[in-house]
Amino acid sequence: MAKFLGDLSGVDEWLMASLGASALLVFALPQSPMAQPWAVIAGNTLSAVVGITCFHLLSEPLLALPAAVALSILGMFILRCLHPPAAAVALITVLGHIAHYRYAFFPVMVDSILLILAGAIYSNLTGKRYPNRPS
Repeated sequence: MAKFLGDLSGVDEWLMASLGASALLVFALPQSPMAQPWAVIAGNTLSAVVGITCFHLLSEPLLALPAAVALSILGMFILRCLHPPAAAVALITVLGHIAHYRYAFFPVMVDSILLILAGAIYSNLTGKRYPNRPS
């Protein structure tokens, strides 16, 4: 689906590298707070924005890399959307020299939403409860 959306919009990037780790949490540990929709979507998107910002502001990669990870983790704590694979998103944006904020929304946010939808369908078909509902 993301590839199709990328083709429609003329964007070559349609997959993010840390999506596999996010999928592990969503499919294998669906009850984990770190696998819930807010954590996955907001954590990944925030980390991409932070990584891109660090890439722009810090020209030295040895400063930009740890700053991107640290600030993305801090942001996830503040927003209560802690998602460990998202720290890799911050690294990927700096290492990949990703300079366009569009990347945070497509593919990162769109792929995260599609992953949550697939996880919810899978969990409902297998009798698992996902996402967690407040008690």
